[in-house]
Amino acid sequence: MGLVLFPDDGDVTSPDVDWTYSGFAMFRRWLAQIEGFALNDMDGFCGERQWSSVHTTLEPLLNHPDDHGELTPAQCATILPRLEEIRDHHVADGCDPDIRQHAKDIGRLVTVLRMCVAKEVDLCFG
Repeated sequence: MGLVLFPDDGDVTSPDVDWTYSGFAMFRRWLAQIEGFALNDMDGFCGERQWSSVHTTLEPLLNHPDDHGELTPAQCATILPRLEEIRDHHVADGCDPDIRQHAKDIGRLVTVLRMCVAKEVDLCFG
């Protein structure tokens, strides 16, 4: 059993991105590290640091329940450029297999987010 992020467009052929729960946790911890903080220090992730003390456009993705809810098309549009920037920067980091996998995951997530923005539909967590 795992987690799937998909456009809420009613089309079962639309692209999606999936992780194991532990894989998604590792992915988000990596993104938070890039953004300059430890996800485990944050409120809601075993820590006490408030999200208001962190400035990242990725907050809607990072500070979100794993297995339910959605992001709006506007939130998808907000996080998309930063994810593309991270992907483009880390694609060349082919030495580390974890980073290589995270870069692939960002690529798949970017595809899904673009579809959500283009179709003006939510990104669902399921």
